[in-house]
Amino acid sequence: MTTARSTHDTALDVHRLLDEAFAGAEMSPERQDLKEEIRANLVARVGELVDAGRSPAAARAAMAELGDLGPLLDAVPAAGPTSSHTEWERHRIRPAAGFLIRTALLAALGVTGVVLLVLTVAGIAVPSGWLLVAVAAVAVAAGAGTADALCQETSTSYPMPAGRAGGYGAAVTLVLAGLGAGWQFLTDGSVPWLVGGALAVVVAVMLFAYLGGTQTNRHKPWVLSMEATHRETVDVFTRDPAAAARFGLYVATLWLVAIATFGVLSFTVGWAWSWLAPLGGVVVMLLMLARMQFGHPRR
Repeated sequence: MTTARSTHDTALDVHRLLDEAFAGAEMSPERQDLKEEIRANLVARVGELVDAGRSPAAARAAMAELGDLGPLLDAVPAAGPTSSHTEWERHRIRPAAGFLIRTALLAALGVTGVVLLVLTVAGIAVPSGWLLVAVAAVAVAAGAGTADALCQETSTSYPMPAGRAGGYGAAVTLVLAGLGAGWQFLTDGSVPWLVGGALAVVVAVMLFAYLGGTQTNRHKPWVLSMEATHRETVDVFTRDPAAAARFGLYVATLWLVAIATFGVLSFTVGWAWSWLAPLGGVVVMLLMLARMQFGHPRR
């Protein structure tokens, strides 16, 4: 019994002494593995020394035999900057089973509605009542799916409150319902469909504007930390407001020239070539952005 207790005490001494030896060292997965390997070897060596009658000094004797740990630590890389992939894996949250089932059912409902609409476009006779059902199915499925998705906690964001998520879902539903009403107007020329669809779209835009204007940041702290680090190392405009102002003036000048060129080409050589002006504007703007953001590496 005494021998067993003595072995246990010296094993605890090994843990304490090893923790002291690694104190102040920057740990990494590789160094943690090294520490556990040394711990196992020391515990085994302590057992041998205890059996030989060296307790209670067995732990320190084993550490003395091990020698300086500095060269071993230097041979193993320390912890480097945490990568975004590592942080993602650490905070990853898998979707709930109920959410996946609801999403599959809503997707099936939406696909059914889309199939009916495609059949109508293809010229296959579909009863008019079924067209309204198809539009409603697509709109409701998209709106409900949007609201349900926003209510879920993800790896990067906290769940949105149910009321606000429902508002986004309602806005999506109104937009699609308004588009469906506009299609019905184009089909039979009934003015009430046009008025109803326009009202639905206007209400949806107002709802989107309100929700977007009052939206708060739902990102989790680890995402905000990664974003802050990325901005510090990449975003030149945040660190240099003068560069941001210059870029704004350059872009305004560029698009004034592009729009003027588009108008001139439209009235001279025709539409077949005038679209090259805005395309060239986009290309030049992207090159300008790349040059100002990444063209001057930090020293």
